[in-house]
Amino acid sequence: MLPEWRRITRPLASELIRLECRRTIDRARIREQLSDRAVAQQREAALGLLDAFDIVPLDRVVLERAAEVFPTLIGSLDAIHLATAVLVGAQVDDLCFATHDGELATAARAMGFKVLGAPPASRRKSRSR
Repeated sequence: MLPEWRRITRPLASELIRLECRRTIDRARIREQLSDRAVAQQREAALGLLDAFDIVPLDRVVLERAAEVFPTLIGSLDAIHLATAVLVGAQVDDLCFATHDGELATAARAMGFKVLGAPPASRRKSRSR
């Protein structure tokens, strides 16, 4: 969980987050050989956290924006998350972008978002040396 989580007053996410949470749990089930009970607990915890989110529908407008150009290289799923934030950001003041993914954080910063979770690229590089 993000250290800044408590500062987030209105969590918003693309409905894609539900899919990503479930896929992450399924990967952990296989890679870490989780028991059925552990999978059920992880799924309940993840979906419980998502209940606090305002979920933004994945619609044609979001997909069309995701297909447009972004200032940095990002994949399709990250483009959907960023497109969602761009569209919601037009309606929500001071929207921050929360991610642990470095490339997505760079793209969000390039679009003008304050990013929570992932350090700026210069700090990531210095940590890896």
